[in-house]
Amino acid sequence: MCNAYEQQVTYAQYRDAIRAAELVTPGSESESNLPRAEIRIGDMGPVLRAAGNGAELVLMRFGWPASRPKAPPIFNFRSDNRHFDESRRCVIVLSGFFEFTGSKSPKTKHRFRLKDSPVMGIAGLWSEDDEGALSYTLLTTAPGPDIAPIHDRQVCVLRPEQWAHWLFLTKPEAELLVPLPEGTLTVEIVRP
Repeated sequence: MCNAYEQQVTYAQYRDAIRAAELVTPGSESESNLPRAEIRIGDMGPVLRAAGNGAELVLMRFGWPASRPKAPPIFNFRSDNRHFDESRRCVIVLSGFFEFTGSKSPKTKHRFRLKDSPVMGIAGLWSEDDEGALSYTLLTTAPGPDIAPIHDRQVCVLRPEQWAHWLFLTKPEAELLVPLPEGTLTVEIVRP
């Protein structure tokens, strides 16, 4: 499943997305809150979470800590038939995500982006450990037609105008955590 994504969203694009989401964010936010990089499990990534009646962009580690020794971190979490009203919801801010095909290394790397927007979000959950370290996981659902030929699951992609609905659950989860319609995503091979 999605174990890497790219964050190439500029700060100006992020501010446009925040306006589309009709969210209020702290005046102290700056480009330093939105590092541009390819983010893999264990890396720090920008995450939008509720803060009072608004939202704040915070750097968190990609992948919840393992629940038992020597187990891998939890980086994807199935949303199917679950409710998240009592959970710490967040939106992972990104420009595209990757899926891989093939059985031998190097695997073929596919990049997915929204066709009509340079910025997207992924519905996620965040946690805080006893030492105050923050981490997040991505929610997944059944694949939409753009992803189904490549993978049997997809991350729960949110357009900017859906971000506040997810953070504050002002729309039903069943409307937000769904596969994307056909033609919503562009897909390109990044590395054969």
